[in-house]
Amino acid sequence: MNLKIAVQKSGRLHDDSIALLKKCGIKIQNGEDKLLVKSATFPLEVLFLRNSDIPQYLADGVIDLAIIGSNLVEETEHPCNIIYPLGFSRCRLSLALPRQTEYSSPQWFSGKKIATSYPNTLKKWLGNNNIEAEIHTISGSVEIAPNIGLADGICDLVSSGSTLFRNGLREVETVLKSEACLVGSNTLTPEKQSLADELLFRVESVMASRNSNYILMNVPNDRIGAVSSILPGMKSPTVMPLMEPGWSSLHSVISDDDFWSVIGQLKENGAEGILVIPIEKMIS
Repeated sequence: MNLKIAVQKSGRLHDDSIALLKKCGIKIQNGEDKLLVKSATFPLEVLFLRNSDIPQYLADGVIDLAIIGSNLVEETEHPCNIIYPLGFSRCRLSLALPRQTEYSSPQWFSGKKIATSYPNTLKKWLGNNNIEAEIHTISGSVEIAPNIGLADGICDLVSSGSTLFRNGLREVETVLKSEACLVGSNTLTPEKQSLADELLFRVESVMASRNSNYILMNVPNDRIGAVSSILPGMKSPTVMPLMEPGWSSLHSVISDDDFWSVIGQLKENGAEGILVIPIEKMIS
């Protein structure tokens, strides 16, 4: 029995999804034209599908898991469970207008026409803000709609904003923030749920190490307490005596965000020979 997981056939999520599975010890040979491949290292089959088709496959029980954007879960409204947010492929669903348009508040959109590929999500946002607007649903090239008179504004996914800029548009409201998620079907059998739990354990171990580093340093014994209090890492650092009397090696975990804010304090408190090593996986 194999677990079936779907990933995007092509696009922003594909490469990051395959990289995550690889870090989880799941090796696959995904040839250019293959739509289904089996892992040799885990009871898993990977299906490469169109992004828009994946929620329906989940709802029908054809696949057990998927890596898709949370925006797609919100838009399609198919029954499924967001199991774990993955933090990559972050973007936002935003409202945008021609750059020269004066804008003051969401009420600007009252009575206006908005082009989008995400009508359900937009409709919810409009309702929550008591706005009545006409939604014009199109499947692609949304950014061109204001320039050809099809709509007053658009609602579309934005990551860097460069596409909007090239089309003379600017963001004015964020409708929804999105990121890649591990999503599960509501129809998993107990056997498949057990496999899904094992995969989730691996994913959590990989994601826990993200932006974390193993830090080692030599510290005078009389400064171990001071240095330990500075480190924002795990429960307690590991301390091992050095051959040189009066010195110990102190080991801990520190995030990228914290490192540069504490490195000066560590040195001021006598830490020397500081080494920082990336962590591939971390199990709590």
